[in-house]
Amino acid sequence: MTMLSVHCDIVSAEENLFSGLVQMVVAAGEMGDLGIIRGHAPLLTALKPGPIRVIKQDGEEEVIYVSGGYLEVQPNGISVLADTAVRAGDLDEAAALEAQKHAQQALENQSSDFDTSRAMTQLAEAAAQLRTIQQIRKKLGK
Repeated sequence: MTMLSVHCDIVSAEENLFSGLVQMVVAAGEMGDLGIIRGHAPLLTALKPGPIRVIKQDGEEEVIYVSGGYLEVQPNGISVLADTAVRAGDLDEAAALEAQKHAQQALENQSSDFDTSRAMTQLAEAAAQLRTIQQIRKKLGK
């Protein structure tokens, strides 16, 4: 392990998406964006839906979408425990656009048994997936 790297694990209920040495992890915490490097103070925060950028030890960057969860920083590593996590390249843009459209329509056409909180959550998750797709496109120059 070099002096500039720290071990990072990103896991969801379904799978372990990443485990390895990183230079930095960038994530959207509950109180704002976080950039975590070796030597960061211990921390535990809830994560907002959105992209997590992992800058690996060799400088390569990987983007992973999380629907929420927790980020923990300890002296020996960084752990991301996600509700749902998907590599950005595996996200389905058409499905995210459809989910966003469906949630917006549901909010506009509320009925008496309507769950506003659920529709808002679905809308936020779809928007976060689309932001993640845009971020990966920008990185690839497409």
